[in-house]
Amino acid sequence: MTRTVVRGSGLTKRYGSFTAVDAVDLTLQENRIYGLLGRNGAGKTTIMQLLTGQLFPNAGELEVFGREPAEHADVLRRICFIGEAQRYPENFTPTHVFKAAPWFFEHWDAGLAERLVADFRLPVKRRIKKLSRGQLSAVGVIVGLASRAPITFFDEPYLGLDAVARHIFYDRLLEDYAEHPRTVVLSTHLIDEIANLLEHIILIDQGRILLDRDADEVRGSATTVAGARAAVESFVADRPVIGREGLGGLASVTIDGRLGRADRIRAAELGLELAPVSLQQLIVHMTGTELDADTTEEEAAA
Repeated sequence: MTRTVVRGSGLTKRYGSFTAVDAVDLTLQENRIYGLLGRNGAGKTTIMQLLTGQLFPNAGELEVFGREPAEHADVLRRICFIGEAQRYPENFTPTHVFKAAPWFFEHWDAGLAERLVADFRLPVKRRIKKLSRGQLSAVGVIVGLASRAPITFFDEPYLGLDAVARHIFYDRLLEDYAEHPRTVVLSTHLIDEIANLLEHIILIDQGRILLDRDADEVRGSATTVAGARAAVESFVADRPVIGREGLGGLASVTIDGRLGRADRIRAAELGLELAPVSLQQLIVHMTGTELDADTTEEEAAA
């Protein structure tokens, strides 16, 4: 039986008059990989900070491993949070970070950390303040993977990595997850890159959850219909529309819901083209154009 490791009910977090997280209900099960997705400023980081005891909610109830995370050190020892702007003492080197890690993570695997250092070609004796953004990202990724914490949060720490290094991260995550299952939560803008890693998707927008479903249910759940405007409108009538584009007599409409054989036959008869919608395209349709990449919930409240 799958165990629930996080349970939140009515979670709310406000910054002055701005509500970053608005009465959110969510649960996380053990040994699953989650995608916490949405626009910048949508509330993703705030949710993770609530779940890791870095913030107190203004309202609602939260349990991690059956307890409030901010008040129980034994709960916090079982959590690893790696953020995009992860901070370390400036006089530290990566070697110092990895030697200190076992003090915080009881499942720390030094051997895995050494292998990841080689994979990312990380200069472990260089001071943190001298590392490039990509090298600093690698430090966070190594800590997150080698911690083997029962719940591990990655809040876009790998944005500084180049494409090759990001795919090394994805491969090593899947390899180690297969041997040492735990709950992993990934938040990123590179949605199509991680789409195949995810087992469950939580989509948040303006502090509220829009989608909370298994990834297999979401994949292929939307379709773009393109062709002559009149034919498209006839085909999509009475269907849930989540996106529209048009030019002159042509139209492209994205609809929610899977199409059956009869639907596809009718589309062909109408001369319409059907195209699957990627996870990233689906999220764009559901939430609109992304905000500036540097926007945070706190800045949005200003």
